[in-house]
Amino acid sequence: MFEALKRFRRERVLRRSALPDALWNEACRALPFLAGYTPGEMARLRDLCVLFLDAKGIVGVQGYEVTPLQRTSIAIQACVPILKLDLEWYEGFENVVVYPDEFVPHWEWEDEAGVVHRNDAPLAGEAMPRGPVVLSGPDIGTSAHRGDAQMNLVIHEFAHKIDMRDGDANGCPPLPDPMSRDAWRDTMRSAYADFRKRVDRGEHTAIDPYAAENPGEFFAVLSEVFFTEPPLLRRSYPEVYGEFVRFYRQDPGLRIAATGS
Repeated sequence: MFEALKRFRRERVLRRSALPDALWNEACRALPFLAGYTPGEMARLRDLCVLFLDAKGIVGVQGYEVTPLQRTSIAIQACVPILKLDLEWYEGFENVVVYPDEFVPHWEWEDEAGVVHRNDAPLAGEAMPRGPVVLSGPDIGTSAHRGDAQMNLVIHEFAHKIDMRDGDANGCPPLPDPMSRDAWRDTMRSAYADFRKRVDRGEHTAIDPYAAENPGEFFAVLSEVFFTEPPLLRRSYPEVYGEFVRFYRQDPGLRIAATGS
């Protein structure tokens, strides 16, 4: 009975809030990594976006007006990681907040010695535990680059939300059966240690050096690369790529191979 009611509500949302073709197509054209998606995947992605936009508010602050195109683009990029998972991964928060530019979070925290620190560094995005996802409007999309790999702020922040499903953003999200938590941790720790050594040596890395910040950022940055530049991750850390294929239940590299690009 509950599942039947859930399906009824889902179908009602999809009928009531369908995205216009012109808007959908324009948003997709601006995200080149979608080129290899099959018609079935694109149809599922579109449905997920409609459901996402029904469930989440996308609100501008400080006078920033979020356009319908931006709302659609945010929804697409947010739903890419959960294409083969479920919208339930994004339960527990209600809003995506969009600023007109980078913002200062004014974080304060106390270290083990009892000293209070304050962070006034500007950010382009933040995924707040049990709170909203915050984005800089000009940084939405995949047009900017960090190092050699394409940047995708939205995928990055929503990867943090996925990571936070079982607590802190520590680089180890809750894993489905039959994935091994030990295998995931061993693979990620080894890759993270290698990447940190490369960054500490001053080596040029095609992957954004920000991934060396901590294991949570490593997971989020590599999730960006997995979806937007899969051959780069597969070449750099093939074991991580394999774990991501099993976790996200997608193989973006096969999409690129299918398009011949």
